[in-house]
Amino acid sequence: MLANKPIKKISTFLGITFAISCIFYFLIINAGGLEAKGGLYVFLLMWTPGLAGIATQLIYEHSIKGLGWKPGPFKYLALAYIIPLIYCLVVYGITWLTGLGQFPCSSFLKNLTGSYPGLSSPAAIAVYTLIMGTVGVLVSLFSGLGEEIGWRGLLVPEMAKILPFWKVGLFSGLIWAVWHMPLIFFSNYNLPGIPTWYAALMFMIMVVGISFVFAWLRLRSGSLWTAAMLHASHNLFVQSIFTPLTGQTAITPFIIDEFGCGLAIAISVLAIIFWKKRKELQLLSE
Repeated sequence: MLANKPIKKISTFLGITFAISCIFYFLIINAGGLEAKGGLYVFLLMWTPGLAGIATQLIYEHSIKGLGWKPGPFKYLALAYIIPLIYCLVVYGITWLTGLGQFPCSSFLKNLTGSYPGLSSPAAIAVYTLIMGTVGVLVSLFSGLGEEIGWRGLLVPEMAKILPFWKVGLFSGLIWAVWHMPLIFFSNYNLPGIPTWYAALMFMIMVVGISFVFAWLRLRSGSLWTAAMLHASHNLFVQSIFTPLTGQTAITPFIIDEFGCGLAIAISVLAIIFWKKRKELQLLSE
């Protein structure tokens, strides 16, 4: 009987999330892509799990307490910020050094130097990276928070009440990956030049892998903000810094970004590392 409530909460949360998400899938696909309405539809879609999580918590607990609102220890927030920077430096660094991709991307650098007149190319890259890594991550945090209130604020802790850690990481990752699939198969959430099946497979591997890191940080810190920071940092470094700075050849899209094998492999290694740290977990009372 004790396991019934988490199962009911998980089922309710997933039902609400996917039901409302279908509205925004339709709007995004019908409008022609993720850029429609200035990205408004994507932003609203990202907040769907959060709103579903809050609604579910209100239904069953009559309060939004218990979702992990406290910030938790600073060291876990810092770790969440740094982890994406590390795996991006490894994957993109290897890509640049081996010639599988070029650094910097000439067209992006041209636009960048135009935005910072009077600065040399290295200085313009440094200033852009600094601004994005500070101010930019706060903007990214706001959109990422919408997902994390649901996925890690509610879903992961409820799963952890009835499942071992490896199943929490695996199942939460599979659900999260499937939630993205309509955008990959029916919209333009992809990199040009690679087959949809390849992009979906690499994205699935990456998302399931990093879900072990998300789950560990959430359960170890007792805070959803660590997950929100990891989400924001990942989106920022991958989508706004490292991929734009990479000049692409025919092979490059198969290596970089969320749809290439580079991050899929690196994050799979990371998943094993955090799975081995599972004995350190504790779900702190709030």
